Amino acid sequence: MISPRENLLRVLRHEQPEWLPVTGHCDPYNQPNRAGMDPDLATTLGEVRWGGTATVEFSRALGLDIMDWFGMPAVRISRREVTVERTVAGDETTVVWHTPAGDLREVIRVCRDSTGAVSSNRTEHMVRGPQDLDALATIHEDEVIEADPEGVARTHERHQLIGDEGLLLGTMFGTPLGMMFRVYSGVAPLAYLWADAPDALRDCFAVMEANYRRRLDIGVQSDIDVVVSVDDTSTTAISPAMFEACNIDLTDARADAAHAAGKFYFHHSCGLIRDLLPLYRQTRMDAVHAFTVPPCGDVTIAEGRAALGDRITLIAGLDLLSGPLEDREAVRTDIHRMVRESGMGDHVILSVAAYPNRTMEQTKFVVDCCREMGGQRRPSTDA
Repeated sequence: MISPRENLLRVLRHEQPEWLPVTGHCDPYNQPNRAGMDPDLATTLGEVRWGGTATVEFSRALGLDIMDWFGMPAVRISRREVTVERTVAGDETTVVWHTPAGDLREVIRVCRDSTGAVSSNRTEHMVRGPQDLDALATIHEDEVIEADPEGVARTHERHQLIGDEGLLLGTMFGTPLGMMFRVYSGVAPLAYLWADAPDALRDCFAVMEANYRRRLDIGVQSDIDVVVSVDDTSTTAISPAMFEACNIDLTDARADAAHAAGKFYFHHSCGLIRDLLPLYRQTRMDAVHAFTVPPCGDVTIAEGRAALGDRITLIAGLDLLSGPLEDREAVRTDIHRMVRESGMGDHVILSVAAYPNRTMEQTKFVVDCCREMGGQRRPSTDA
């Protein structure tokens, strides 16, 4: 018998796995409801934080394969001229960036759910028009990016914690286009910039990507197994023409850097991506991470496999957990259909997020439905 790690690697190498990998994910927004949870597990999870071990513990509790969303702490950032003024008032944080090219301001609000889940969103973005692009570029140019020995050590420790149970994912910033709509400008200003200041926007993107590549070149030297570009790409904000114009060559350059270091490269897209898949197929990415199926997404696993071909793996979320689970036979039927569409594990990995509106018992039911079709994870006999 092989280890869960080797089974996951088989999928990414496009070899037939022994079982359909079903992985877990837990973060401050996607965290399990504590109702009815084993007290020891609740204590172990504690307060779920980005970069913490919650995904590892959640996955182990459910017997899932591990794909730990860890980050790239191997990189240390300092600044030369830009200064940052941060003011916190309750759940609202105001940040003012003082740059030689002018000041930029953003407001971030924390959102808290009664289940304990926590998320945040920007109620005021830094970039409002072309006049702000030079300052944004300056912020990225100003950073001193270095290897962090302590971060390298933490990455090694996390890799050892996971061992043969799975893979360590090193997350990085998305494409400059994705970061602009998601973080720096929002959708509407980006649309105006794309139409009214295309040259200045592209110049800013070039500076941003030079920064991100310096981070990547250091991060891939650490013990991560996978580079994940957290782009959140979706046609609700990025058209296929925009992605083609800005992101094909950029994605290949990132993938090449990961591959040269012996890592895999995933493109994180958790939105409506049907019309982007033919473009993804042209790139050298290894997987589409958080491949979102209906009802939240707009493309099924079967359609995705046909559009992406046999080289790119789908890491598909089980969005059934976000909807009603009263009719469990209907849920089981739907999951079995998804597994059949997956080709029984070849080129597909399923991901179970810790939805806060679902108890551990309900989540385990969904996992069991996957196992009924995709096979059971078995203990490894590896030394």
